[in-house]
Amino acid sequence: MNNKYTSKTFILEVFAILIAILFLIPFYFVIVNSLKGFSEILIDAAALPNEWLFSNYQKVWEILNFPRAFWNSLIITVVSNVGLVIISSMAAWKMVRTPGKFSKILFVFFVSAMVIPFQTVMIPLVKLGGMLGIMNSLPGIIIMYFGFGVPLSLFLFHGFVKTVPIEVEESARIDGCSQFGVFWRIVFPLLKPITVTVIILNTLWIWNDYLLPLLVLQDPALRTIPLATSSFFAQYTKQWDMGLAALVLGIAPVILFFLFLQKHIIKGIASGSIK
Repeated sequence: MNNKYTSKTFILEVFAILIAILFLIPFYFVIVNSLKGFSEILIDAAALPNEWLFSNYQKVWEILNFPRAFWNSLIITVVSNVGLVIISSMAAWKMVRTPGKFSKILFVFFVSAMVIPFQTVMIPLVKLGGMLGIMNSLPGIIIMYFGFGVPLSLFLFHGFVKTVPIEVEESARIDGCSQFGVFWRIVFPLLKPITVTVIILNTLWIWNDYLLPLLVLQDPALRTIPLATSSFFAQYTKQWDMGLAALVLGIAPVILFFLFLQKHIIKGIASGSIK
């Protein structure tokens, strides 16, 4: 294998670094301006702060009741992810292992649901949620995330289950393993690469979602981080110094989550390419 470092490789590396810097520029503006006063942001948003106001974060922490908003977002995201992984993986495995017209039609219905815009179902969703008594509650919005998240998650699991050799499952059944045992002990561990991918995609979506919590959670005590942050950007008063500090607090957990799972992402991509 030729590992010679060429001028072409150097140019590609420089180009990649420039693209990375371009994507990091918005983070620079958010972080730098979150440490300024409001008047200083208006004077020059690109400059470094004359005075580093870390007190902005303390004020936001207290004004937003940030621990409460963080807890609400965490509960919704974690429980929704657990449910989506369990429901989607089991459904995808069952569809793949029981081929037939019914499984194909059911799969098409799930995939078709991905192309339906959320705005077209907002009003029926609110009416149905009110009839079922699940509005303005964390369990209610989690159930709704199950409904909206299953199609994509099932689609991803469905493609990956096909790569799992059926001979492994047959051997387990011969050894006396039950159907649930085959899935949880044999199949599900082999789905780890795609499971990590599904969790990451759903976490980014649910954690940053604004519209569905806005429709469902009217109680201020149930606000998620995006809902709480929006309070700084009212129609006539935009508290950019406080709002940007709130944004930093809101995105920090997701960035840490991504960095924590980075090795699993790389491993998952490598495993998927080998399969």
